[in-house]
Amino acid sequence: MSIVRSAAEVRSAWESRLRDTPVAVLYKHSPTCGLSSMALDEVSAFSSDHPDIPVYLVDVLSQRPLSNEIESTLGIRHESPQAFVLRDGVVAWHGSHRRVQRGTLSEQVALAETPEG
Repeated sequence: MSIVRSAAEVRSAWESRLRDTPVAVLYKHSPTCGLSSMALDEVSAFSSDHPDIPVYLVDVLSQRPLSNEIESTLGIRHESPQAFVLRDGVVAWHGSHRRVQRGTLSEQVALAETPEG
């Protein structure tokens, strides 16, 4: 699966709280930020490595109401770039700025996929 960028598809996935799949990644991106551009490269590489994990991109400028809703619902202050690993719609991990890396996402998804013992 590639990164889902369609505003309607991202909105629909968010409204279902991303419960359609056990683990998903939500990435908040600012198209005017150089650091976000580097983070997007990392998220894209992660998505290529893990085609079975849905990745949803929220453009924080063009989708500001959705970005604000995510912040409010999750109770996690907005930053960009910012990534969330969600398990059954609940935040298993989140990171921003330089923590949004391919390897970190891979590690956190693996942890989120591990059944709780």
